[in-house]
Amino acid sequence: MNNSVKSTVTEFVLLGFPGGQEMKIFLFSLFFGVYISTMMGNGSIVCAVRWDQRLHTPMYILLGNFAFLEIWYITSTVPRILANFLSETKTISFVGCFLQFYFFTSLATTEIYLLCVMAYDRYLAICRPLHYPTIMTLQLCYLLISLCWVFGFLSYSVSTVQLFQLSFCGPNIIDHFVCDMDPLMSLSCDPAPITEIVFYILSSLIIFLTLLYILGSYILLLIAVLKVPSAAGRQRAFSTCGSHLTVVCLFFGALLAMYVSPTSENPAELQKIITLFYSVVTPFLNPLIYSLHNKEMKSALKKVL
Repeated sequence: MNNSVKSTVTEFVLLGFPGGQEMKIFLFSLFFGVYISTMMGNGSIVCAVRWDQRLHTPMYILLGNFAFLEIWYITSTVPRILANFLSETKTISFVGCFLQFYFFTSLATTEIYLLCVMAYDRYLAICRPLHYPTIMTLQLCYLLISLCWVFGFLSYSVSTVQLFQLSFCGPNIIDHFVCDMDPLMSLSCDPAPITEIVFYILSSLIIFLTLLYILGSYILLLIAVLKVPSAAGRQRAFSTCGSHLTVVCLFFGALLAMYVSPTSENPAELQKIITLFYSVVTPFLNPLIYSLHNKEMKSALKKVL
């Protein structure tokens, strides 16, 4: 039966974060500051890669695209959070809720795929340095980036349509700050275990397979680095990969806690904290992580700023 016939809910209420008026003002200021800082930090990296000819290499092109992705990723959640702090009703339209869910999950999946490609780039640069220029060409780099975006937005398209077709008869209150799978499934009038199982199987496969690939790449990379005779060479290799590995640990750690197994039994506050970490905190930290130990990026950012 069609969703428009079965569903009586026309909008959802995102409860967001609890607290009085003073707490709301504090959280609004905090989130607004984090959002502006994230936009400026990642925007600076995008501009640096775009304008500095020295950074027109696969490694920095991937980093620039990753920063561009982070801008859209945090934009899929934080503006709605800020609007809810100022709103009395805290409502989001039925279609708007599912659009947010789709873009939120698709951008996160695109980020997973990009982290894989970045690991592949670092593996080639360190384990096969002589063949790196002929293998990782700019054409291949742009092709891999395009595939990340395409498959990122295709991965959860079916799950989103299945979820959208469920009936929602009320209540319509979501104890979260974002439209996510668990809160929406708990509000559905029709039990749909297959939809939920398919979603978590797909999430588990994407997260585990990509994580295993990244870990495998870094094991081979570590073996190659340990064979480097000079300490300076080893240090440079580790500094090149340390930033990427830090982001992988932060991002995948939160995703594993959230999506590998259904978390509907967990308290709503715990779900909010985990989601907040990988959707807001990691995009905020990424510019700092990637520019802290990178001389070329520091130099380019100085020119931009």
